[in-house]
Amino acid sequence: MGRISPYSSPESELEIKIQSRQSDPHPVGAHRPHRHNYPPRPPPPPPYQPFKKWFPWLVPNIVVVNIILFVISMYINNCPDHSAKCIGTSTLGRFAFQSTKENPLLGPSAATLQKIGALEVTEVVEHHEIWRLASCMWLHAGVFHIIANMLSLLFVGIRLEQEFGFVRIGLLYVIAGIGGSLSSSLFVRTTISVGASGALFGLLGAMLSELLVNWTIYENKLQALLTLLLIIIINLSVGILPHVDNFAHFGGFVTGFLLGFVLLIRPQYGWVSKRKVPAGYMAPSSKSKYKTYQYIMLTVALILLISGFTVGLVLLLGGVDGNEHCSWCHYMSCVPTPFWNCEARCSTSQEGNQVNMTCMHNHKSKLYILGNGNSTAQIQKLCIDLCS
Repeated sequence: MGRISPYSSPESELEIKIQSRQSDPHPVGAHRPHRHNYPPRPPPPPPYQPFKKWFPWLVPNIVVVNIILFVISMYINNCPDHSAKCIGTSTLGRFAFQSTKENPLLGPSAATLQKIGALEVTEVVEHHEIWRLASCMWLHAGVFHIIANMLSLLFVGIRLEQEFGFVRIGLLYVIAGIGGSLSSSLFVRTTISVGASGALFGLLGAMLSELLVNWTIYENKLQALLTLLLIIIINLSVGILPHVDNFAHFGGFVTGFLLGFVLLIRPQYGWVSKRKVPAGYMAPSSKSKYKTYQYIMLTVALILLISGFTVGLVLLLGGVDGNEHCSWCHYMSCVPTPFWNCEARCSTSQEGNQVNMTCMHNHKSKLYILGNGNSTAQIQKLCIDLCS
């Protein structure tokens, strides 16, 4: 993506030539024509930089916080004290990973993640722990999970923070993450959800809307648009793999896309140039700060954003299951193929601490006795065992 060329004045392009004394047509003593003493020309303007460049410190700090919280989650998990099958016990001690059968991403158990803030619909709806919509975006399910997310955040987030500053990118990251959690909680009802993917897709969505709302200041418009769309399509396509919460990806992307029209809008160059012109130079004609189409996009996006969050929260707190109103929506998160099965899905009927479970994939049924602790995490683990 390129910005329009730096501003240069006609004066800065003049070539000044000085004749040597040998070529002087009027030697010493000869009559010289009268010369006027004109005032010196003003110096040429510095290179035109209409928008300030920011030092990116927030995004690296977000990466550090996520890594610290993952280490804390592994400390709390303490696999050797709670499970007979752990990975790396002799080397990692209490930081050992759960077995790959329980967590193939090399991380803590589902029960630990639920305990420290993972998104679980039951806790949000029945116990009104709405803070989980935000806390889950700072947790990760395993080493592979956090490495992929943090590398993506550095690649996308640093560029955006340099262009727009830490305040706007910080708000964008958090609000898009919450939007992804809200979308996930309406469709992912039987498992817990963690990760910064919703916030990351929010940044991608904002990059797309930033390109559209600031369309007139880009040179290679079509090339920039096609490149960005290709990146977005590839990343969303990964969501059809099993154990990937694509609902959080879609929700974060849409939230970030709408926020981009609000937070990443740029003034048009004519308005900026008038305030950047050096002393002694003619100022350009006055223009409004934003173009008409920018005002329209901002207004529509703000209305859709507020309406979407309001409706989503009302449906979530009302206990509405989005899958009951959309029979095909589960394919947005996982598409079964000959190479993999989608995540385990079980129908359950519970009475007290007894739960009768049937796997929807292989139709196996079994009666289980639940122990003390979180029933959702136990049911999730039992369903995985039953369907494997």
